[in-house]
Amino acid sequence: MTDTSSPTEEAIRAYGDDLIRRKLIDAEIPGAVVEFDPDEAERAGAFVEDALSEADARDAEDGLEIEPADRAKLSLFAAARNA
Repeated sequence: MTDTSSPTEEAIRAYGDDLIRRKLIDAEIPGAVVEFDPDEAERAGAFVEDALSEADARDAEDGLEIEPADRAKLSLFAAARNA
């Protein structure tokens, strides 16, 4: 005889998704404190890395005009890049 009372993985996943969805809705309430465990946070997309790479950031500044007032700062940027 099989035990049908234990939840299936699909049911557990659906419950987890619903819980995360409710937590995200609650998190939109100003002042609300909603805790996510690391797995929930990852499933909610908290750790999606979508920042520009350094190379992309440097490519984005190509062709930008430098204002005369910013020329003094330019030497600081150049020094930081060469450090």
